[in-house]
Formats: sequence, C-alpha cells, structure tokens
Amino acid sequence: MIDAAIFDKDGTLFDFRATWGGWTARAIDQLAGFGADRAGLARRLGYDVAAAAFAKDSPVIASTTPELVDIMHEFVPDMGKGQLLDILSDLSEEAPQAEAAPLRLVFEGLRARGLKLGLATNDTEAPARAHLAGAGVLELFDFVAGCDSGWGGKPAPGQLLAFAARVGVDPARAVMVGDSLHDLHAGRAAGMRCVAVLTGIAEAHELAPHADVVLPDISHLAAWIDAQSGR
Repeated sequence: MIDAAIFDKDGTLFDFRATWGGWTARAIDQLAGFGADRAGLARRLGYDVAAAAFAKDSPVIASTTPELVDIMHEFVPDMGKGQLLDILSDLSEEAPQAEAAPLRLVFEGLRARGLKLGLATNDTEAPARAHLAGAGVLELFDFVAGCDSGWGGKPAPGQLLAFAARVGVDPARAVMVGDSLHDLHAGRAAGMRCVAVLTGIAEAHELAPHADVVLPDISHLAAWIDAQSGR
C-alpha cells in the first residue's frame, strides 16, 4: 500500500531540457556581463549553447543551487557568492516551466486516491513554490522543500524523511519519484520505494537498477500505484 508520494521537480514535474536549457543560457549571458568567460563557463556547466544540449555529467542536472554557486564562482571571482546566489535564484524563479505531463490532472488524481504529496528539490524553496504556483498545483502539496529549507539536498534523505514525518506516513508506505540517480539514492536511503521517470537527462538503463519501476513520465504513476494496491 502506498499512502504518500514525494517528487523531484526539475526533470520530473517539468521537462529538464526545455526548462533548464534556457536558464543555463541566460545565466551564462548574465555572468558574461560581469566579465565571465562565456565559453569556459559553458564548458564547466556541461552545456552546449549552440545545440542547447546538456552533457550527461553536467552539474546543472543534480547540484543544489549553493553547489552551482561554488562551481560558477571561479568565473566571476570579483562577485560575492551571495550576489551570485541571488542572481541564480532570481533566474530560477523566472525560468519558464514546461510541464512534463498535465500536472493538475496528475496530482488531482493522486489526491483523489488519498495520497499525501510532497516536493523535494535541489533548487531553493522560493523558486520551487513559484513554479508549482505557476502550474496551478501548489495547494495540492502537503510539503515543499528546497535545498535551503533545513533538511539538506539529495542524495541525502533529509527532505524525504521530513516529508514522511510531516504527513505522518511510514517511509516504507511512501514513494520517491524522480528522474536522476540523486533522487533514487535519496529514496532508498529514506526507506521508500522508488519510481524513475524519463523526462530528465538519464536514460532507462541507467535508472532501472536503482528503481522499482521506470515510467515514461508521471502521468503513468497512478496506474502503477493502483497495481501495487490491488485496485
């Protein structure tokens, strides 16, 4: 029986390439205005601007925002890390989000099944709430945590365990849904079942050994949950 589900955001609720390709290009452009080496920064971020494509090992995929600040700061050494964090967070909050599935329909369906819903992202909390609100689904969530919410970031399980405690659900009766190994490792560490989706950068063969199931996107989740419950 599954009583709760906690979701990653980028690459899970929102298509990673469509959303964060634009964010990365804008960040590179803005920091170039502060003297950053545009080509060097793009290489460090594993982003091909011309092709609008991420390398498999791009730190943008799974790093927390403070981790990206540490990575990018060497390219703008005269800028304080606090200012850089503010710039990246503002760009994140403004980034247009491309839904990976019809989010309102998906989450209303899960709520109708009695599930508690949470979000755990390595983005900061304010942009995460803005993105959920922009998609019209924020009020459907019982819990929203960013890397700055006090429970750390993934692949550590702090956000997931905080969610389970908040909604009063045994982690063994919850599922973590994400598109990256960071998500799945966090889910396993929290004692949750793990569902991988293919709306991020990672491919099925990379995710399958660490997941209970690999789905095309989150619109297939309700049927899988029903199957686990014998519905």
